Amino acid sequence: MTCETFCGGIFETNCYLVKAPEGWILFDAPDGACDWLISRNVNPKLLLLTHGHFDHIPDVAKIKHRFGCQIGCHPLTAPMISDPEFFRGFEFQLEIEPVEPDFFVEETLARRFLGLELQVLEVPGHCPGSLCFFSRQNQLLIGGDVLFAGSVGRGDLPGGDIDLLLEGIRKKLFPLGDDVTVLAGHGPPTKIGTERRTNPFVR
Repeated sequence: MTCETFCGGIFETNCYLVKAPEGWILFDAPDGACDWLISRNVNPKLLLLTHGHFDHIPDVAKIKHRFGCQIGCHPLTAPMISDPEFFRGFEFQLEIEPVEPDFFVEETLARRFLGLELQVLEVPGHCPGSLCFFSRQNQLLIGGDVLFAGSVGRGDLPGGDIDLLLEGIRKKLFPLGDDVTVLAGHGPPTKIGTERRTNPFVR
């Protein structure tokens, strides 16, 4: 499976561009992602969001307007991208261009996105409605801000719950298998086996 990475914004947020049988899928949209797609001469047909935190969504509306692609996210992510006042309610002085999702994505054992079959896992605790996308065929997990190399997502942001996050990692991600590569929302790729054995937060 062809997969490319772009890291953008002041929080160095990763997004991932995957070639599906019926077109390109972009996972998350940090600052600069739209210009990166233009520079790559890629027209994504679909934008899937792992979660709605402000560092993962700055270019959502821009990408939607430029490429006309559909946007899929968890129902709890929808107000984070459609309501410009959402983050101000938590005293974050942030400006986002609002956009409505085209469809919702929730946990399921198998769903096809542009012909690519993915398992969708809901792993809240870092952010309500946080999703991980797993390609069993490619042993690849696009994990958002759930599990990092040597760390885990923060649990102290609005809607966070660190105990819930750690439980989700142990019960939903670890059983996927030690050889699964995790593409995280920040930092380098890692393996589930590596994190199961050495990650100080979930050992």
